[in-house]
Amino acid sequence: MGKGQLEVLNALDVAKTQWYHFTAIIVAGMGFFTDAYDLFCISLVTKLLGRIYYHVDGAEKPGSLPPNVSAAVNGVAFCGTLAGQLFFGWLGDKLGRKKVYGMTLMLMVICSIASGLSFGNSPKGVMATLCFFRFWLGFGIGGDYPLSATIMSEYANKKTRGAFIAAVFAMQGFGILAGGIFALIVSSAFNAAFKAPAYEDDPIASTAPQADYLWRIIVMVGALPAALTYYWRMKMPETAPASDMSKVLQVELEAEEQKIQELDRDKGNGYGLFSKEFLRRHGLHLLGTTSTWFLLDIAFYSQNLFQKDIFSAVGWIPSAKTMNAIQEVYKIARAQTLIALCSTVPGYWFTVAFIDKIGRFAIQMMGFFFMTVFMFALAIPYDHWTHKSNRLGFVIIYSLTFFFANFGPNATTFVVPAEIFPARLRSTCHGISAASGKLGAIVGAFGFLYLAQSKDKTKTDAGYPPGIGVKNSLIVLGVVNLLGLLFTFLVPESKGKSLEEMSGENQDEGAQDMERDPSSNNSRTVPV
Repeated sequence: MGKGQLEVLNALDVAKTQWYHFTAIIVAGMGFFTDAYDLFCISLVTKLLGRIYYHVDGAEKPGSLPPNVSAAVNGVAFCGTLAGQLFFGWLGDKLGRKKVYGMTLMLMVICSIASGLSFGNSPKGVMATLCFFRFWLGFGIGGDYPLSATIMSEYANKKTRGAFIAAVFAMQGFGILAGGIFALIVSSAFNAAFKAPAYEDDPIASTAPQADYLWRIIVMVGALPAALTYYWRMKMPETAPASDMSKVLQVELEAEEQKIQELDRDKGNGYGLFSKEFLRRHGLHLLGTTSTWFLLDIAFYSQNLFQKDIFSAVGWIPSAKTMNAIQEVYKIARAQTLIALCSTVPGYWFTVAFIDKIGRFAIQMMGFFFMTVFMFALAIPYDHWTHKSNRLGFVIIYSLTFFFANFGPNATTFVVPAEIFPARLRSTCHGISAASGKLGAIVGAFGFLYLAQSKDKTKTDAGYPPGIGVKNSLIVLGVVNLLGLLFTFLVPESKGKSLEEMSGENQDEGAQDMERDPSSNNSRTVPV
């Protein structure tokens, strides 16, 4: 271990919080802001797409997307994200974080714009282009996860590292919120400009022709924050080598050539991802981070994507036939914005405030525990909640499950994998953990769509087989959360420890060094 690197890494761990920490949070965080906007804005417009492209003459309910199309539109971005997390996580450890960072952003900008431009105007053509570009949009978003997390964990000092990584992730909450607010503004403007009757009064005229622009605008605006961030991202220094980090730290550090060469020699002696050594040291950790993220995302994404269906089921959103197409977008956006404002966003920032005080483990246990409790509280007396007078209680408990997802496992499952693995595998392991989360999201998105259908054949949505009903689906989600709580026991606590203590990297860099030089406890990254 070269002494030069030790000085840099030591300095990183004790560095006071400086301005560059905040710019790093904003720059890495804007990626997440865009991710959340892009992933969740689709749920604001799926009902509208159904009305525009799948209208059936004479039907008493407005057109809706057929099951396979709905599953594809909702879920295809997650498939892309999963692939992107694995690919870019591996590439980030190979090429360096910064190079790869710019690639993911450009992909997000191009695909956001392209997903709003469709070839042809047949339902098939529009849905095919939308799905194609949303897959590649997801691919770019996937690259953002492991890169933002590892970059932030390597910039931060050990006292505030958890809060910094969580703050990057918390920008996701603002992305969800921005999506809702933007949809509210645009849909109310469209509604004022293009008056249309309710569906039950005039099925054809209830979808104003201009509504076709509405969903495109909502989808395409996601390119804006990504494009703005691009310039700043390119100016971020690479996290690993000593010379670059001393620039960032604004502390004088000697990083002479010879020291850096020494570090390069160190590079070759590490164990690989598929080695027995990795399995012995980090096998259970990786199982812990992948399983908890997988289980969490089943619940988190199915709740997020289908909240509009759950709100319609308990009557918080009026029935579709009483509104015109643009009003429906407005009502769905209003419900999502309220939930985001009152529970999603505060949950994230509670994590930022407390993660370095009470620790990752405690927050994750508590989050899974309350999510389980509230899910069962909604599911078991479900019939009680469907009465008009009890609606408010349902919405409050439902929001609490969101609050504890974010002041809980949704944030911690993101933070921990960026801290506990050795540097040369850090981005890869974070990518694997995040991809297993996205696998959970896919299970949630596709599974919940079918499960939540009514048991009664006559009451299912057009084209769906009967499911197990919303009540039983909520019970299933409660059980999933309970499993998440159990798997949390595999995940180690990383609060207040340096990245090297967590990953055990200093053990393999020669114990004799440690006896001579106690500061070698703080080695950070073997250069990327």
